[in-house]
Amino acid sequence: MEMQVTLVKRVMMVVVALWAVSVTTASAKIVVDVNRGHVDPLPIAITDLVGNENDIVSGGSVQDYGKRIALVVKADLTRSGLFRVVDSGAFIKSNNVLTTLRNPNFNNWKAIGAQAMMNGSITLQEDGRLKVEFRLWDVLGSHQMSGLRYFTAPKNWRRIAHLISDAIYKRMTGENGYFDTRVVYVSESGPATAKIKRLAIMDQDGHNHVFLTDGKSLVLTPRFSPTAQEITYLSYHNDDPRVYLYNIDTGKQEILGDFPGMTFAPRFSPDGDKVIMSQAYKGNSDIYVMELSTRKVRRLTSHTAIDTSPSFSPDSRYVTFNSDRGGTQQIYVMNSAGKNIKRISFGKGRYSTPVWSPRGDLIAFTKQHGGKFYIGVMKPDGTGERLLSESYLDEGPTWSPNGRVIMFFRQQPYDRNGRGGETQLWTVDLTGYNERQMITPLEASDPAWSPLIR
Repeated sequence: MEMQVTLVKRVMMVVVALWAVSVTTASAKIVVDVNRGHVDPLPIAITDLVGNENDIVSGGSVQDYGKRIALVVKADLTRSGLFRVVDSGAFIKSNNVLTTLRNPNFNNWKAIGAQAMMNGSITLQEDGRLKVEFRLWDVLGSHQMSGLRYFTAPKNWRRIAHLISDAIYKRMTGENGYFDTRVVYVSESGPATAKIKRLAIMDQDGHNHVFLTDGKSLVLTPRFSPTAQEITYLSYHNDDPRVYLYNIDTGKQEILGDFPGMTFAPRFSPDGDKVIMSQAYKGNSDIYVMELSTRKVRRLTSHTAIDTSPSFSPDSRYVTFNSDRGGTQQIYVMNSAGKNIKRISFGKGRYSTPVWSPRGDLIAFTKQHGGKFYIGVMKPDGTGERLLSESYLDEGPTWSPNGRVIMFFRQQPYDRNGRGGETQLWTVDLTGYNERQMITPLEASDPAWSPLIR
């Protein structure tokens, strides 16, 4: 529990002040088009934030913190697949003089192929906080695009770096970033026949990793609230399934309910006021929704088939779920009252785990066909199906809060001797070209992406 509280304090004590500095919009010469397919990443130069090496804070000099922040920004933007960070070894010497926030020599940056450039400074305040400033420059247009100033305790430097990355991403693409976020998932260890499964949480880049549960009880399907730093998940206590709420800010855990029969995949509504789930009762699995304020449960489907994996649309008007009521596992959509149920998947194979995009324009899903698994997306009416990943077993998609990246888990096949079968987290963007593995301490499955941290 002490580790959990430390995590919470680190996140919650961030103090941020924004400083608008001559933001140019209409006249910008460069922009990253996120709606196209495979595109060449935009070359951007990221300089170290300049600080006084004689100012020492916990963990190093202020100048060291400036270098660390720049490294995190570089890593964030590179992972997005939309940016190519220019090698600092190519920087022309005059670019490195201590002119942190002044107009750069645009010709020098053009000469090394940069189309955008970030520079900045970091200084120690009398109260022990760090003041972090950065500016983003359009090299081709020779003008400033944006700039911000932050004040924070030194221990929050990584979050400041993610906030800078988000600001650059938004200015260059026109859409919100997703770097100042966290991921909760199921950490797995031990033999395949006796897996220990614990809830774990980390920043979206894999840092600040913390275990939230001790592994004494099996945990499944963690899901973030869209409005609070809260998680709902399924756990087995004395072999009985229970749905829990876990508050990340306080570390407090409470039972949402004891349900007869088997309960599956609890998930929050977009307003955070309800939890929707599948419950098996007397051998029949249907969709139910619970009001968190009253704990009142309402049944949405009533069918002899297996209905499971429900997910609300962002406006809460509709619910997508998967069902075998048509003979095989397929994806369906109904209104939030459980009426007007329509099948939307008609491709070859079986479909499962549908999840509505935060943007409302797509539904992500798992598909099984021809001995392989795929992560794909389709429009809410079932048109425009696209497969983004393919492997022995890909499953459990979850969306970044801006609806541009999907995280999922991938299991490797076993060999003839029963070895292998490792499970890890991966991400892929909507183009399907930028597929990357997430590094975790142990095996990992069933990820859920948080909203932007507030």
